[in-house]
This record gives sequence, structure tokens and C-alpha cells, in this order.
Amino acid sequence: MRQVDPAVESAVPVRLTQCAHGGGCACKIPPGELEAMVAGLMPGPSGGGADGDRLLVGLDDVDDAAVVGTSDGSALVSTADFFTPVVDDARDWGRIAAANALSDVYAMGGRPVVALNLLGWPRDVLPAELAQEVLAGALEVAGKAGCFVGGGHSIDSSEPLYGMAVTGLVDPDRMLRNDAGRPGVPLTLTKPLGVGILNNRHKRTGEVFPHAVASMAALNDRAGAAALEAGAVCATDVTGFGLLGHLHKLARASAVTAVVDSAAVPVLDGARESLRAGYVSGGTRRNLDWVRPHLDAGRTSDDELLVLADAQTSGGLLVAGELPGHPAIGELVPAVAGTTLVIR
Repeated sequence: MRQVDPAVESAVPVRLTQCAHGGGCACKIPPGELEAMVAGLMPGPSGGGADGDRLLVGLDDVDDAAVVGTSDGSALVSTADFFTPVVDDARDWGRIAAANALSDVYAMGGRPVVALNLLGWPRDVLPAELAQEVLAGALEVAGKAGCFVGGGHSIDSSEPLYGMAVTGLVDPDRMLRNDAGRPGVPLTLTKPLGVGILNNRHKRTGEVFPHAVASMAALNDRAGAAALEAGAVCATDVTGFGLLGHLHKLARASAVTAVVDSAAVPVLDGARESLRAGYVSGGTRRNLDWVRPHLDAGRTSDDELLVLADAQTSGGLLVAGELPGHPAIGELVPAVAGTTLVIR
């Protein structure tokens, strides 16, 4: 067996993205398969037994987080999110994963209070120091969010995994839900698309895209607060199912059709060029396949549809309403039979 000089081996940087089959939210179970898994597990918000009416948001519309009412009239919002490395830098991965997990609370109009680490680590493959960097990055972002981190759970796993379980508070009378969209309301997107494409290029080539990292590590706290301030009642965040996937779920739950002006959708620099060069994840293609039966794409090219279906990691909020400083990308209209999405 060839012997490797430890000094030489330690000089070679570890590429975390090469230690897992997928990356970020692109490694999610495909949306169609996931919905089939959870179908019938819970009949609705009132299906939890004697106290079931306290479960204000559950599995029925596959919203971003669960919401449970408390005896004092407030409500708890709870979520969990974890994934394989989306970037090679361990601290950046921790920052991105934390921002992504916290985003589900903001997408419900809530405020995160406490988070628990969820860590899977291949101890015989990767040094513990890298895991410490992941945790440090997450702690940094949680601190910016004013969210406590109170321990968590770790396992020895074949691939590195990291994320958080987050609990927050939300006013049940001022929640953002994915089933509250109404015709005539504009759609606003608070972060550009394209991180999935650039992450796929990063995984395959090692090229680093600082603007994509900055977008993923940015919190959605201000966007969530702005949505509430604007009087919005309907929102979701855009993650692994892409803009089209999450908008399809929102339109379906709200019994409306969503019209998207593709020219108005913000896209990160370099994403379209990278897509034309072939850097598209399997998750993005599965997203597009899932929504096609419900999609009126007109003359929109497949490349543009792939951008709109791009599997995002820690993407922005998609809000039914106008938010100052963020682009309106379309509107909700009365339901068109068999069609939840129309692309212009």
C-alpha cells in the first residue's frame, strides 16, 4: 500500500463537497416522493387528538414549519433542517446551514429563540477540527439572529451532515402561511436565484463564488419583518424545490394560480452562464419535472425554466405582497383549472 507523508497529506485542503453525493438543499428527497411519504399521516390541523386544535399549522399544506398555540394566546413555531456540504469551507457551510434553518421561522413571520445542532460526521474521514469550524460558523449566524444555541445531537455518519432544529415565537394573528394567498396580490422575491447552479459548479470545479456564499449566509430576518410590516399574510421561503416548486405549493394551497414574469426574477451573476456550461444539479431537473404538469410555460426556454426551478440553499422569502427594496416578480390570479404556474 502506498504510504502518504502526513505533512504532504495535511497540506492538501479538504474539499467537503467531495465527501457527499449531493450538496445543500439539492440533496432533498424529490418533492413528489416526499409528498407520497407523508400522505395520510395527518388529516389536518385538528387531527392531533384532544388538543389537536392547538396545532395551527401542520402537515396538511406542507408549510415551512409547524405552529402550536399555547395557553396564553401566543404560539410556538418549530422546524428542523440539515444537509450535506454545499461549499468546501467548513465555517461557511455552518453559516449557510444556520441561516437556512432559521429561515423557516422567518418565513412563518416568527422570531427564533433557541436552536439545537444536528451533526453527522464521518470521524474516520474528516478531522474533528473541521466539525468545530462548522459549529462555530453556525453559532456566529445564530448570534446575529439573537437565537440561543443549546447543544444538540451528533452521530458518526458516512457523509457529513449539518443543520439545526429551531424553536421560535410567532403571533398567531400575524402569521405568514403558504395557504393564505389571494388573487390580485403581487409576488415579491427577496434574494436572487442561482445559488444551486453556482454551488454545482463549485462542487465540480472547486471555483469559489463569494457572492453566492454571501447570499446564502444572509438572514431572512429583515425580509420577514418587512413582510409583516407591509401587512402580508402569505409567504414561503425558496429552498430545495426551487422558485417554481415552492410557488406551486403556495398556489395549490391557496387555490390560486401564480403568474411569473421571468424577466423580473433576479439571478446571481454567473448563474446563467454556468447553466449553459452544463452545471445543473439533478435536484433542479427533478423540480422542473415535478411542476411541468401544472405549468403553462408559453415560449419560455428550458434553460430559463431550469433557472426558475434551480434548487436553492438558504434562498430568499417569496412573499404575496409588496416589499420596498425588493422586486415584484409576478402576481396571484384566480385559479386556472389544472394550472398553478404561468410563466410570461
